Amino acid sequence: MHIPDGFLDTRTIIATTALSTAGVGVALQQVRTRVEARRAPLIGLAAAFVFAAQMLNFPVAAGTSGHLMGAVLASVLLGPAAGVLVMTAVLVVQCLLFADGGLLVLGANVFNMAVIGPLGGYGIYRLLRFFLHGTRGMVAAAACAAWASTVLAATCCAGELAWSGTVDWHAAFPAMANVHMLIGVGEGAITGLVLAAIARTRPELLDASMPSRHQGIAWIAYGFLLATGLLLFVSPFASSWPDGLESVARGLGFEQRALMSRSIASPMADYRIPGIGSPVAATMLAGFAGAIVVFVGSALLARGLVPPPSPQPPTREP
Repeated sequence: MHIPDGFLDTRTIIATTALSTAGVGVALQQVRTRVEARRAPLIGLAAAFVFAAQMLNFPVAAGTSGHLMGAVLASVLLGPAAGVLVMTAVLVVQCLLFADGGLLVLGANVFNMAVIGPLGGYGIYRLLRFFLHGTRGMVAAAACAAWASTVLAATCCAGELAWSGTVDWHAAFPAMANVHMLIGVGEGAITGLVLAAIARTRPELLDASMPSRHQGIAWIAYGFLLATGLLLFVSPFASSWPDGLESVARGLGFEQRALMSRSIASPMADYRIPGIGSPVAATMLAGFAGAIVVFVGSALLARGLVPPPSPQPPTREP
């Protein structure tokens, strides 16, 4: 659902950039005041995992593929404000390093997938949790909310296309909603499976009040092992079919509006590293490099936002 340059007009670009800037600004303040210092490194790990998982396109129907957005997954693990930061970091790196999504419309992509996705999806998740209890209820609520977050982001994208005059709303909305309802099934299934596995093996990640069994370098090692496994063993089998927005643009006849030139050059455009002949190896190495950049950037941001816990004064014996 990464919108390329050329699909939106200047008015829509300015409006979505303003909205996404406001949303990210509020999220930064919320993370500063509400995220515990011991959980701050998880922001970097969640961003690296979401980045790696987004490279794994899965087929849906009629020559169309989809991929995990990850907004609800990050929000359930870390809270909606941290979810906004995770998704924003992923989208910025995808745009600047890999030309995945237009630079001029970065604000629109952030608004759809990093603001609407986490906040709208998490709101639905919390509502469903009133009726669905326990671990199974949590997994079911997150899966449903993940599906809904995909459809919400797609609906916003359709509105932006219509507001820009790119395509009529009555054509854009059903086309975007229909294909992303199918993609959302995969989003919900992956989100539910990941959270079920975490609840079974690392329940402290879902409950901040529980003591953590692993901290510091151990979490980094676990996170990178998982992200590396996805990139090495799963990414070669990712579908090469166009994603939901690309398929809709082709079907409705506005794909030619995408601008082929960019104001800045992306060093690993299309997830390729120059000089490496094997497309599979180039994609895996580019993905691994991107995961490192996303992790380091997000972890440094989280560390700057969340102050370390103040040392407790030693207790004196009476």
